[in-house]
Amino acid sequence: MMREENKTTQRHKAGRTPKSDPAIFRYSISFNEQQHAAFLARFDETGMKVKAHFITACIFNKPIRVVKLDKAAMDYYMRLTTFHSQFRAIGVNYNQAVKTLHTTFGERKALVFLSKLEKATLELVMLSRQIIDLTHEFEVKIYGSEESESTLLEVNNEKNKKAEKEYIQ
Repeated sequence: MMREENKTTQRHKAGRTPKSDPAIFRYSISFNEQQHAAFLARFDETGMKVKAHFITACIFNKPIRVVKLDKAAMDYYMRLTTFHSQFRAIGVNYNQAVKTLHTTFGERKALVFLSKLEKATLELVMLSRQIIDLTHEFEVKIYGSEESESTLLEVNNEKNKKAEKEYIQ
C-alpha cells in the first residue's frame, strides 16, 4: 500500500513533459455531403495541415491565410529569374570582352570591335526594356494596380518608340 502512494506522488523523468494548459474539452460535429465538400474546399484553400486548427481559427476569428498558387505566375517568375541570371552572365562576358579587346588589339581595331559590341548592347537594352514592360503588365494582371491596363500599355509603347529612335540614331 505504501509503495502505491509513493508511485503516484513521485514523477518519473522519462516521457513527455505535461502541457501547462492542455486542451481537454472535445466536441463532435456532423456535416452532410454539401457541407463537407464546402468545409474541405475552404480547408484546402488555407493550406493548413490540421483540421482542428482550422476549425478553432474559424470559431475564434483568428486570421486565416488563404494561399492560392497560380501555375502561370510561378512559371513566368521562374523563367524571368533564369533569364535575369543569363542577362547578368552576358554583362560579365561583356566586361571580359572589353578588357580583352583593349589588351590584345590596337586602338583602331579595338574601336571597330567596340562599336559592334555597342550595337549589340543597345539591342540588349531594348530587350531588357521590353522585359520590364512585360513584367509590369504581368503585375497589373496578377496584383492589380491603380493605373488601368490600357494606360500602362500606352506608356510602354511610348518608351519603346523612344528607345527605337535612340537605337536608330
